[in-house]
Amino acid sequence: MSSVQSDDETVVFDGVTIRFDDRVLRPRAWTAAQSRWAAALLEELPPGRVLELCTGAGQIGLAAVAPTTRHLLAVDADSVAAEFAWINAETAGLTHRVEVRAAPMTEALRPDEEFVLVIADPPWVPAGDTDRYPADPLVAIDGGPDGLTVARMCLSIIGAHLTPRGVALLQLGSLRQAEALQPELERARLRTTEVRAFARGVVAQLEGVGARRMPARSAG
Repeated sequence: MSSVQSDDETVVFDGVTIRFDDRVLRPRAWTAAQSRWAAALLEELPPGRVLELCTGAGQIGLAAVAPTTRHLLAVDADSVAAEFAWINAETAGLTHRVEVRAAPMTEALRPDEEFVLVIADPPWVPAGDTDRYPADPLVAIDGGPDGLTVARMCLSIIGAHLTPRGVALLQLGSLRQAEALQPELERARLRTTEVRAFARGVVAQLEGVGARRMPARSAG
């Protein structure tokens, strides 16, 4: 039985119609820049699948792969978010290229699965600050004591599943958070090659240590 309610909303996110309700984080307009950055990277990356961690309603990953021929695996531990991600893939006519898995990211992937691009959108609000955002579902914004608990998990997954020439885009709340992740980056054998600041957060581009650097591209 579907858990989607009748009081849902829709928005157009960078050309993709996204359906959601108050149990899922409302799509943020600024994060469309992350989708466009991902789509630009995919023009240069070798063949391979795209992985999105903490996909929510799916808007960032769907908008990234929509103008391409790439296949997307979208993962979210919240079954409601995963259901919306699948509905939105159907609406976009992308179900032949999209798979959605409702599972914790540490359990969602097979050991041998690799991805040429990983998009990670973890909750990054410190637990003590979540009451500043009463309209947002707690599961979608609570990043633990320093806001980086889930981001650290993402780095572990990225390090284990990124192809040798692959790239990851990790969304965070601030440059300070990006800098604080350096120990985890080193453990995952990743490096930050670029960080872009946007209206409400930042996105860090990551590559494997020793990987060929991707050419600089505009986010559009």
